[in-house]
This record gives sequence, structure tokens and C-alpha cells, in this order.
Amino acid sequence: MYYVVVAIVRMAMHIWFNLKFEGRENIPKEGAFVYASNHRSNADPVLVTLAGRGRFSFMAKVELFKNKLFAWLIRSLGAFPVERGTGDTAAIDKAIDNVKSGVNLLIFPEGTRSKDGRVGKGKTGVALIASKAHADVVPVGINFEGKLHFRSKIVVRIGKPIPASTFMLDEGLSDRDMLRALKRDVMPPIMDGIRALVDEPPALPLNEEQKEEA
Repeated sequence: MYYVVVAIVRMAMHIWFNLKFEGRENIPKEGAFVYASNHRSNADPVLVTLAGRGRFSFMAKVELFKNKLFAWLIRSLGAFPVERGTGDTAAIDKAIDNVKSGVNLLIFPEGTRSKDGRVGKGKTGVALIASKAHADVVPVGINFEGKLHFRSKIVVRIGKPIPASTFMLDEGLSDRDMLRALKRDVMPPIMDGIRALVDEPPALPLNEEQKEEA
């Protein structure tokens, strides 16, 4: 059922949008990975799934499962619910188990959609999952201008995997030290990898007040 749904969605997305995938040769042909992407629209999970290889799973906020038809669709594509802002450890454990069992995990480190196209700060969930699952992280950049509409040009770029060895942390670390290590050592290469694939809009000039604060 999963691959049937993906095939139908792939055809529909190519009809509706002007889609281009770059860098798919960077994805190893075997193994499961954590795909870490910037977040621009509700279409992002589908875009990354179509750009990648193999079967995917991804977290989706629990509110999206209230509509039965939509819930069926996203579950068919590998979604599972997460209670945002509550430290949902069950969702984290499921994500780790999925990767270990050979299913790719898609995650958006920013945690929410970007309103201006720029890549924001990343939360440590992606680093924690990659570390616990001993998985390489594949950075992804989703690029388009303005709001999505019929025949919007979308370019999805896949970067070279960041080796799992980058995320290996001492299992004996306390929770506080683990969090610090994730923020200091693990998140920067992930977020830098995503930013390198994204065509960010130019920074706005500082006004006089901002210049003084800077």
C-alpha cells in the first residue's frame, strides 16, 4: 500500500508542480537514514519522500490526525503522531526504532515552517535520534519562491550524508551534559548542511536602531 500511494502522489505532484530533484546520487543505495530538511510548506514531507530512496516515516503533529481521510493518507505515507512541546518520548522511541528497522526517518529540525525562507535554529531532536539510532544524516534543502501555487518551480536538493560517527556521544553523559553536547557538537554540522542546500533570500539592511544594537 505504501508504494502504491507514493506512486499516485508522485504523479499528482509532478502534474501540479514543476519539480526538480538534485543530488539524489548522494544517497547510498542501501541502509536507512535520518533525512533532515528545512521546512517551507505542508507539502514538504511528500517532497522529501519523493526525492529520497526507500520507505519513509515522519512525525506529524497530532492535530493532523483529526480528519479521518487525511489521517489515512499521511499514515499511508509513514506519518505517526507526536505531541509537540510535551517531550513526547514515545514518539522519539518510535522514530529510533523505525530507523533501526530499516525505515528512513524524515525530520524538520526547525520544528515549524519558515515564514521568510531562511533556515532557523535547529532543535536537538534530530541529533538525539541520529545518535541513538547510529544513523547517517542526509541534509535536504527545499527551494521555491513565494507561496506554492499551480506549476510552482520547486527544487529539492539532497546533500552528502553526514556520517553517524559525527553523532556518537558518550552514553554515560548526564541528560544535561548530553543536551549541551548535542547543541555544541552535533547540531552545527546538521544545520550547516541544510543551509548549504537552500537558496536563502538576501538579508534585509539594518535600520539605524538595529545597527546600534549590533
